Amino acid sequence: MSGLNAEFIPPARPVIGEAEIEAAVRVLRSGLVVQGPEVKAFEEEFGELVAGRHCVAVNSGTSALQLTLMALGFGPGDEIIVPSFSFAASANAVRLVGAEPVFVDIEPDSFCVDPEAVAAAVTPRTVAIMPVHLYGHPAAMDRIMQIAERHGLAVVEDAAQAHSAALNGQPVGSFGTAGCFSFYPTKNMHSLEGGMVTTADPELARTLRLLRNQGMEQRYANEIVGANMRMTDVAAAIGRVQLRQLPEWTEQRRANAKFLDSKITGMVTPPVADNAKHVYHQYTVRTQGNRDAAQKRLTELGIGNAVYYPTPIHRLKPYLNEDGKPGPWDLPETERAAAEVISLPVHPALSPADLERIAEGANLAGGAR
Repeated sequence: MSGLNAEFIPPARPVIGEAEIEAAVRVLRSGLVVQGPEVKAFEEEFGELVAGRHCVAVNSGTSALQLTLMALGFGPGDEIIVPSFSFAASANAVRLVGAEPVFVDIEPDSFCVDPEAVAAAVTPRTVAIMPVHLYGHPAAMDRIMQIAERHGLAVVEDAAQAHSAALNGQPVGSFGTAGCFSFYPTKNMHSLEGGMVTTADPELARTLRLLRNQGMEQRYANEIVGANMRMTDVAAAIGRVQLRQLPEWTEQRRANAKFLDSKITGMVTPPVADNAKHVYHQYTVRTQGNRDAAQKRLTELGIGNAVYYPTPIHRLKPYLNEDGKPGPWDLPETERAAAEVISLPVHPALSPADLERIAEGANLAGGAR
């Protein structure tokens, strides 16, 4: 196989089609551009994805996490359990409200937080657990909810990468106290930028609506201290178009992953837990040799690839101790994953020929030294 003259296969390909453009133009012409009827409709329609929960649209996935922690009243002195193998936003939201992230290890197969590690990390200061449905695989929510119930903890699901993922037939974002989604352009669906909080608690939903809009429901009738984290109607209109296409895109991602599973032998393909629906935001393999050499070979073959996440959060500068060293975290599976993983293209725009090239390239790169 020679990819030197072949067209490059991008690791992700955000969709901005004519329908999305027409939706945006329609809103711009209407003059109702911020938190208007499109936002309300998007919230209602997204609720169907999360078992009918209340949905509150905001301007990003990070805002969804931060506002949820604010609405729950968490702050200085509180501890929130979070995996270190995730995007920094998971822990950043904790720090932004003044609480402290307590980092725990992951399960090696799902790359999601290990419930046994969660149970061991609970202290009298713990107020919440933040499982991350990483790469589109649901965390072990059945076991995590048991821990939360036993200790009286909130559960805030970071579902930024997991639209339509499910466990035992129940969609992510419908297990915990709240679920938080992202609509960044590379996600399985997007709204250019945006986020959504889902919750079964109407009072929590109302507090979130206040917090995203300067603490007011009626103009100039501020009830609490809030922020400006509203979603625009342009973003919501695009999100509504994308939401309608999500089922088809999800099944295409799953079919692409199934094909790659059947063809790739040179790397360790991603396992899926029993009764889990993986939606493959990323198709993440483990290398068995030199990862840098494998990435170099894939790139030479014209196959886009990326490493999410090469540095676990607990090793990032903002989370180091004053001496510049990580805290007392024992996270062997996190460290191993950070050193071994590569994400390959799995997006719905891939052709059968693309998939053949990706699989063949992965097998060739798997032996790179």
